[in-house]
Amino acid sequence: MYKQIFLLLLLTAHAALASAYNDKELEEGLKNAFRLKPGTTERAGDSGKAIQAYMHEGIVNKRPNERYDYTDYYHVKKQASFMGHDLVVIEEEYMSKYMGCCVDPGAGITVKLNGSPSNLAKFAEANMCSFDDNVDIRSGLRGVGNKTTLRKGRYATLSCRENDTRR
Repeated sequence: MYKQIFLLLLLTAHAALASAYNDKELEEGLKNAFRLKPGTTERAGDSGKAIQAYMHEGIVNKRPNERYDYTDYYHVKKQASFMGHDLVVIEEEYMSKYMGCCVDPGAGITVKLNGSPSNLAKFAEANMCSFDDNVDIRSGLRGVGNKTTLRKGRYATLSCRENDTRR
């Protein structure tokens, strides 16, 4: 009996460690999609691949919840974090077919803040991203036809698109 309990505890601890490792690995992939290659204005990672990793883990749907102009919006449906904040939405802007003008390739996120946003602001500055703290995400999501209900709190966005490097 004790061996069975010990084995169950060991398996539970292993699953928890594997999950924590995956969370850090996923976050690192997303950070790389936002980071600049040294000495350039190109992003170090691929936002599509980073989002696919979140899909593989079931954190976001395999298809975007919304698509508006050139941007796909993926709503986080399982607990995930980014730099200590709760990840809410991952967005990616790209052109698969021409629909008009003004595509701004790159990616961004919306987070529910847990404490100070200074780590996000520093990351944004270091990687030529735009950062907006205390955003009204509810009205923004309604603007693209979303009816998702969000918990009360303070939200922020981080955008790491091509035009952000020109600011």
